Amino acid sequence: MRIVIAGAGEVGNHLAKMLGESAHDITVIDSDPKLLEDVTGVADVVTIEGDCTTFATLKKASVRKADLFIAVNREESPNIISAMLAKQLGARKTIARIDNNEYLEPNNKEVFINMGIDYIFYPEKLAALEVVNLLGHSSSSEYVDFSGGKLSLSVFRLDAGSPFIDRTVMEMSEAVVGVPFRTVAIERDEQTIIPHGEDLYREGDTIYVIANVVDTPHLVEFCGMTDIDIQNVMILGGSKVGVRIALELQDRIGVKLVEYNAEKAYRLAELLDNTLIINEDGRDMEAMLEEGLPSMDAFVAVTGRSETNILTAMLAKKMGVKKVIAEVENMNYINLAESIGIDTIINKKMVTASNIFRFTMKTDVQAIRCLTGSQAEVLEFIVKPNSPATKVPVAELGFPAEATIGGVVRADNVFLVDGKTQINAYDRVVVFALPSAIDRIGRFFN
Repeated sequence: MRIVIAGAGEVGNHLAKMLGESAHDITVIDSDPKLLEDVTGVADVVTIEGDCTTFATLKKASVRKADLFIAVNREESPNIISAMLAKQLGARKTIARIDNNEYLEPNNKEVFINMGIDYIFYPEKLAALEVVNLLGHSSSSEYVDFSGGKLSLSVFRLDAGSPFIDRTVMEMSEAVVGVPFRTVAIERDEQTIIPHGEDLYREGDTIYVIANVVDTPHLVEFCGMTDIDIQNVMILGGSKVGVRIALELQDRIGVKLVEYNAEKAYRLAELLDNTLIINEDGRDMEAMLEEGLPSMDAFVAVTGRSETNILTAMLAKKMGVKKVIAEVENMNYINLAESIGIDTIINKKMVTASNIFRFTMKTDVQAIRCLTGSQAEVLEFIVKPNSPATKVPVAELGFPAEATIGGVVRADNVFLVDGKTQINAYDRVVVFALPSAIDRIGRFFN
């Protein structure tokens, strides 16, 4: 696929690196030569220095031949303009990053489609909704619904005392009576393993589990964990993500938002009617004690600095806050943050990638999720009639070893997959796959 990315900042850089691993023909446009140099250091791409809103630059990037044009500059206006122009010049599909929630309203989205922009996305809102979803499933470090909420992926860390430790995958599947689940991946020592029946769980493993949504609470209970009833949350940082989280939560639970900048704190107090705005430095332990951090059910650190978010999340954990979430945009810090006990990491680049990656697939994909703590992705397909997956049982498919089919939704029925499972046309299947297998799995369902 020919892909043109306008904007070589953090999001554009990450997309170039991720899409480059799938052997796409990628061109990156930016007016900053330093950013273009950074991109060529992480991905095999063609770079064009210039203004993406000009015909000359877009023609130089051969957008008329592009299968996909992605505009991810930090500013909204050049993204909208360049995506419109790219479509007029011949790009097959165009995507634009925005930062105005008003544009996402159903009637307004139609306006963008009429202008030639196929898809718009707001990374900060996507990240905020991710946080809100996780606060509703506080026992899991990541949680994803598939197939209209019928099937779920939960992520658990196996601490000392877990009943899973030193038992095989097959043993545990049989031990949890009445709660069908399937472990589709194990993250161990920064490596993602697609497990088989005889593989052992070890202390410190992070396991990725597919289950029926109604069975997930029972699985959580068996693992010795409980979902916390979140009634009070403290947000650190009046960033776009922080504001969106507060807007989503303030009418349902108690919300405190801590902002270091006094002028910004004053503006936020006018915007957020039901949120208590606190003008303090979140790194000041004494100040946080006075503001009641130890009594919070959850703490969410979403300032613009990964280091600050990690430090304050550690502080909150030390004070006894049960659910701690930190936004970590520096990819090099993610494993560090997870290893020191932070419950959940949010990364806007990976949330964005999840929403864009499906446009690059050769096969129709209903949903795709790039997981923060793993090298793998989770994908949802609708099985086409007469596709290879409908011809033989799963064991005879010849499915790549670096991927596994976790669950199937057929009408209102949900079931987990084993070697004897026969997949039917129009089933919705959830697949867990390492990057090396992604380009090979679509054909099974197409």
